[in-house]
Amino acid sequence: MDTQGKTAIVLGATGLTGGILLQMLLEDKRYSRIRLFSRSSVGYEHPKMEELLVNLAEPETYREKFRADEVFCCIGTTKSKTPNKAKYRAIDYGIPVQAAVLCRENDIKTFIVVSSLGANPKSKVFYNRTKGQMEAAVLKQEIPNTYILQPSLLAGKREERRIGEWIARQVMRAMNLVMVGPLDKYRSIYPEQVTKCMIWLANHEYEQQRIPSDEIRKIAHRHG
Repeated sequence: MDTQGKTAIVLGATGLTGGILLQMLLEDKRYSRIRLFSRSSVGYEHPKMEELLVNLAEPETYREKFRADEVFCCIGTTKSKTPNKAKYRAIDYGIPVQAAVLCRENDIKTFIVVSSLGANPKSKVFYNRTKGQMEAAVLKQEIPNTYILQPSLLAGKREERRIGEWIARQVMRAMNLVMVGPLDKYRSIYPEQVTKCMIWLANHEYEQQRIPSDEIRKIAHRHG
């Protein structure tokens, strides 16, 4: 193992995007330690991986251990999984924002978070408004290398069944054929493209902080 490599923190490693990101980081020779902060285990061990099972809503319990070169935040839930709006906001807004606060407090220079296309703090749609408010709060922390990815609907398969998302993916698969030009950013995107983009951003400078779905795909294609 390269003891001189970087340390990365991953939030949300048990999810679709976070799980793929974790695998890529474990295989990346630039990283010697991957720290996972989550409430449940990913279910396997790796010499580069350190799991810390914590309540992410209580940052004071893990603040001192929250130290790394980079933080990747893939936390997110859905309306069907978390119908209570207060709990939904505590996850999709509270956890990423608190992670950004810890980055500032612990002098972590790079914070990369997955948001969503359509995020807007003034949106009438609760989901989009929550994501938009999260983005604004994260940017207020003024972490030097902050990148917010705004993917469209993810095309990958999830372990749990989400009928609404499955139907949406089938529709999007057909719509992708006609979504060109200004509509390109609305095409569905694979989680592997999102994670490739995240890792590239962590290791390179980029002029934009908010990166929409079509740009995510371009970065992943050019550098993945």
